[in-house]
Amino acid sequence: MKTYLAATDIIDRDHPAILALANKIASQHHTSEAIAQSSFEWVRDEIRHSYDYQMNPVTCRASDVLEHKTGYCFAKSHLLAALLRANNIPAGFCYQRLSFDDKGAPYTLHGFNAIYLPKVGWYRVDARGNRDNVNAQFTPPQEQLAFKIQFPEEADFQTILSEPLRVVVEALQNHITWDELLLNLPDVSLESAHKYGLAIH
Repeated sequence: MKTYLAATDIIDRDHPAILALANKIASQHHTSEAIAQSSFEWVRDEIRHSYDYQMNPVTCRASDVLEHKTGYCFAKSHLLAALLRANNIPAGFCYQRLSFDDKGAPYTLHGFNAIYLPKVGWYRVDARGNRDNVNAQFTPPQEQLAFKIQFPEEADFQTILSEPLRVVVEALQNHITWDELLLNLPDVSLESAHKYGLAIH
């Protein structure tokens, strides 16, 4: 589990602001599951999704997401992982491949998290932020993610990675504004998924 607790340049779990928020959340709860739920709900509800709110800048590093209070789904998953790891709760990264407009091509990756809960094992949660047609919740052992697979070219990758995909990090780091990234969202084709260590369900 060490790799799912690690501090990295992107998942900077030891940053003072991350530690302060993680400690504040932990002080209000008595179990790791309660801490995990509270952390998830905080990121889901308090960090504004860059596209939904048309907010800049594009963030990537967990502490930057917290500082600017905005991020795409990927960035929000980076912050949630950092908060969980700061409280010694293992957290990983999951991805789906989804139609951008629910009509087919073009497709894009969608990022969220898996949390290791003592009584459940790995449990996937999606903190991208709820809206009219999105209602992601923390209801273990049942998953309640933001999106479901609808098209043949979509995929729900079952792999739980200990680090964010490089293609995702590069997309976030190479674009400054939310609308610029919107035109350059990261994608992994089904044919190349294995090259990224992603298993198709």
